[in-house]
Amino acid sequence: MTVKVSVVVPVYNPGPYIEDCVASLLRQSLPDDEYEAIFVDDGSTDETPARLDELAAQHPHMRVIHQENSGWSGKPRNVGIEAAHGEFVMFVDNDDWLGDEALERMYAYGVEHQADVVIGKMAGKGRPVPLELFRVNRPRADVMNAPLIDSLTPHKMFRRSFLDERGLRFPEGRRRLEDHVFVTEAYLTASSVAVLSDYVCYYHVKREDASNAGFQRIDPVGYFRNLREALDVVEKYTEPGPLRDKLYRRWFRNEMIERMRGGRLLAWPEDYRHEMFREIHKVAVERFGPGVMTGMLPTQQVVGALIKADRYRDIEALARWEKDIRPHAELTGLEWEGGTLRLALIGEMHVGRQPMTFLGKGEEGLLDIPIETAGRDVVALQDADMSARTGKAKIDLVVRERSTAAEFYQPVEFTRQRLDVPETDRFRLVLRATSTIDPQSAAGGAPLARGIWDVFVRAHVCGWTKETRLGAVRNEAARAGRRAAFLGEPARLVLPYWTEPHGNLSLDVGQVTSRFGYDLADLGVREVRLDGADLVAQLPVQVTDEIEALLHLSENTGAERTVSTRAVVTAAEGRSGSVVRAGLSDPQLTDGNWRLELSLCDEPGRRTRLPLVLTVDPGGALSLRRPHEGAAQQPVPPPRRPRPGLLRRAMRKAQRLTAR
Repeated sequence: MTVKVSVVVPVYNPGPYIEDCVASLLRQSLPDDEYEAIFVDDGSTDETPARLDELAAQHPHMRVIHQENSGWSGKPRNVGIEAAHGEFVMFVDNDDWLGDEALERMYAYGVEHQADVVIGKMAGKGRPVPLELFRVNRPRADVMNAPLIDSLTPHKMFRRSFLDERGLRFPEGRRRLEDHVFVTEAYLTASSVAVLSDYVCYYHVKREDASNAGFQRIDPVGYFRNLREALDVVEKYTEPGPLRDKLYRRWFRNEMIERMRGGRLLAWPEDYRHEMFREIHKVAVERFGPGVMTGMLPTQQVVGALIKADRYRDIEALARWEKDIRPHAELTGLEWEGGTLRLALIGEMHVGRQPMTFLGKGEEGLLDIPIETAGRDVVALQDADMSARTGKAKIDLVVRERSTAAEFYQPVEFTRQRLDVPETDRFRLVLRATSTIDPQSAAGGAPLARGIWDVFVRAHVCGWTKETRLGAVRNEAARAGRRAAFLGEPARLVLPYWTEPHGNLSLDVGQVTSRFGYDLADLGVREVRLDGADLVAQLPVQVTDEIEALLHLSENTGAERTVSTRAVVTAAEGRSGSVVRAGLSDPQLTDGNWRLELSLCDEPGRRTRLPLVLTVDPGGALSLRRPHEGAAQQPVPPPRRPRPGLLRRAMRKAQRLTAR
């Protein structure tokens, strides 16, 4: 059978970090005879060459090429391209890994849309990845209609015939940004680029020892010499004007301006900061005209103007202020509506512990940036737009799986509220939002996978994009929203809960934690009654469809009388929660406490058990409570310390017994 995809993995001394990459390649849903993995060992000196030889001997679709060290990833990738048999070539780094269905999905998507380049959704494990690019699927993208230029790493799928027709290969040798040169030319010459955003295909991982090549300190002179080569590619394929300015903007913003901001700048030694600034200033003056900065966000324009004006002292002053900027978000409401969780929240930017303020001039306001130079405040910069553009501020809500870092945007509606600061000409900007999380479609149209999904708020204000966990709300409305739900077919448990100790909102999907029984304690009165021969109970658990359960009932004084019967759980009519109904062969329950366990049918091979105590009073009234709930708490006496004489006698006795 024709090989559909060749996966090229450049390898250099990854040690144990290659194992996750290997495991993900072996787990691919694409049949083994439809893809191959080519590991190009670039002169590794650790145990990796032997590990790869062993892997290739065990798996015919895994190949290894050994070569002398070339100094960087360009040559190993080129060697892999030449050796590839596949219709498409996929590049994977040796410390990253793929989603289990990545190759199958990306290949099918590329063929369906006749793409020369296929970009699969990325998740960052300790590393930044593009966000806006993967908001939606983009079957026919280009540099004009999509933010492709935000993603210049090589971790994509390229049609082999396209690479050969264009003679497209990576620059070789010990150098930086070889992937920028390669990917930029691919974007500008491809007939079509397809972006797959509804499945996480690629996991971009920061090693625990932070030894990834991308985390090593750069040599500013060499780095920005290589960056100019990427700009040369843009110049080769575009004319002067808006498109070229738009593409150049990516490098000015990401590789230059963002290096000169906040804690990132201040974390470097002072001499290194100055060296970095000198090289950035040179490139900015040489290559970037006024149109490059015009399309940037306000704060980026300010930093860009300071770079071009050679005002390093102001850059540092602004960085000291910016490092204290952080988002603030509060959950103000939480409730289930059917199988959808509805949230209300507010968010704004803070500087330290105080809300950020803006100068109240005009509808948009002005940035209130405290830049000091020789004892004077700079309130305007000739080449920068100082408008705060508060009318463009927005807020996003995302859910992120804790173990994999896979994340998905959720629908949000929001309003902007301008709050005047008394007795000043300043105002605060508050974003009030509502959002919905439907666990059955929240993962790009698919159900959330089993795991812990943390809820994040991402605020975009004046060029700052900051994210924070969404904190809990402690009121009666939130208590109802915090109840668990059984959703889908087969039913899965979805439990909103507060994390410890910070009280942030997370979703437990598929009973990863043991919090269900713990949190059930606090979710309201549980009603129970006999309806003929049926035991009917009200539970604070949401269901959307009828689900099956098993009910086991036994006397608390022993097991003289036990009942096990089928039960059915349905949504409560006209109210939140659910109703469980179970038929009893003997509905006569004697006075006292009965152990009751309700076992709900969950995912295949899993059950959710609710241990409860059913109390029957002398008048025949029934009530439900958790085990130990309402029981008198007995004081625990302090531990008694044995008297020294008793302790010595006990030790001597133990020694005599041991000697025997």
